[in-house]
Amino acid sequence: MKKYAFVFLLVVVALGAWGQLRVASYNVRLDHRGDSGNLWEDRRWALTEVIRYHDFDVFGTQEGFRHQLEDIQKALPQYAFYGRGRDDGKEKGEHAAVFFKKDRFRMLKQGDFWLSETPEKPSMGWDGRCCHRICSWVQLQDTRSGRKFFVFNAHFDHEGVVARKESSKLILQKIKEIAGGEPVVLTGDFNGGHESEWYGTLARSGVLKDTFRAAKRPYALNGSFNGFGKALTGKEIIDHIFTSSHFKVSKWALLTDTYHGKFPSDHFPVVTELRLDRTTKP
Repeated sequence: MKKYAFVFLLVVVALGAWGQLRVASYNVRLDHRGDSGNLWEDRRWALTEVIRYHDFDVFGTQEGFRHQLEDIQKALPQYAFYGRGRDDGKEKGEHAAVFFKKDRFRMLKQGDFWLSETPEKPSMGWDGRCCHRICSWVQLQDTRSGRKFFVFNAHFDHEGVVARKESSKLILQKIKEIAGGEPVVLTGDFNGGHESEWYGTLARSGVLKDTFRAAKRPYALNGSFNGFGKALTGKEIIDHIFTSSHFKVSKWALLTDTYHGKFPSDHFPVVTELRLDRTTKP
């Protein structure tokens, strides 16, 4: 009898552990030749070491060009990623990619849509003047527990106010269309803090909750944009992680790792520890 009880305990512990997720959002800063002193080839090792040490299970990246994503994967071969270039729907331009641990998750579905009035094709949205904006998504299955969930990752426009407002509405619409009532995680650089209208549209939607607000004591000693050290006095969080109600939030943190006084990116990554509710069906 004791033997069976011990086996049962092991199963419960294993299922509980595999219900836990460490999810992050990281704007890695595009490879820009004007970033003197902070060029991609000089900082990429530090950025991948941050990811390695903090051991994210799943993370969304913003701004990365294809070669930057491939550099991350080369340094961290335990991860696979999905994402398309925002300029042509293939590899051109910045990506909003989703990385995940290959030994833990199986990618079941994937897709993209543009944050615009014509989300099915590369396009600039509303009052945006600079760039195409894209949201990439995957459906993952935990290979041990069988549980499935969706991850959406986006980067909102930095100039168009209408574009940011409408992007939140579009994402909620797409989550309902693509994921239905299944568990969802949304990561991204939303170019807006907790007081912004587009943040509120997501956080008060009844579809998603902000993990920062759900954590009992979020660890945030800075704002999430650091400007490679030029913007360290602000406290605004513009990088967010939202989830559906299927997840319970235990921790949230903004990670301020540096190297020799420098910053791996002009944003700090944000990370949350989640548990997929045991009542959620595989």
